[in-house]
Amino acid sequence: MESIVLMENAAIGLCGHVLDMLSEVMEPRVLICCGPGNNGGDGFALARHLHNHGIPISVVRTISAEDYSGDAGSNLHIIEKMGIEILGIDAFLDRETHPNVALIVDALFGTGLGRSIEGQTGKLVQWINAAGTRSGVQILAVDSPSGLDAQNGKPIGSCIVHADRTVTFAGLKPGMARMEAIEFLGEVHVVSIGAPIELMEELGRRIESREA
Repeated sequence: MESIVLMENAAIGLCGHVLDMLSEVMEPRVLICCGPGNNGGDGFALARHLHNHGIPISVVRTISAEDYSGDAGSNLHIIEKMGIEILGIDAFLDRETHPNVALIVDALFGTGLGRSIEGQTGKLVQWINAAGTRSGVQILAVDSPSGLDAQNGKPIGSCIVHADRTVTFAGLKPGMARMEAIEFLGEVHVVSIGAPIELMEELGRRIESREA
């Protein structure tokens, strides 16, 4: 199956969860924070779907637009053409004031992170968590909260997104069954993206083995 189809299916699943989280919000503005890989591409594709639903969207990208490639680059190019507001991370963090948002999407790193989050992206994670402490601001993590090791459920460094809801793809990751991961994951929901059933069954067997 083409990877861009999997990304599109992921975005459709994410969109449903975002709309659910915004169902009782009077001013449903969304900020989507997009990292350098496919997790960021999921965020770009999600922005398109939410825009088509009439939801006001702002997007923050952590690398230059020219450095996005493959499926992520394709989806970024599409939302650029749609006129969705897209800011580089420096421009966003340098703002004296930020628009009031009802929901922040963490599409920074997901399950592919192998190092601690530092620098400007670390500052963005801190901003996300601070915003999440304000009344009415919800945080949704794409696949896994950025900064959390999805295999063992432990933080990678000191910058970890604290999500209200995590939407993970294909199946639960082993670390999501760990008690210490709950404070970062929030509610966990699994979205099918059309991955082979053999992969989902293998994920299930790994989790059962880890819990045994």
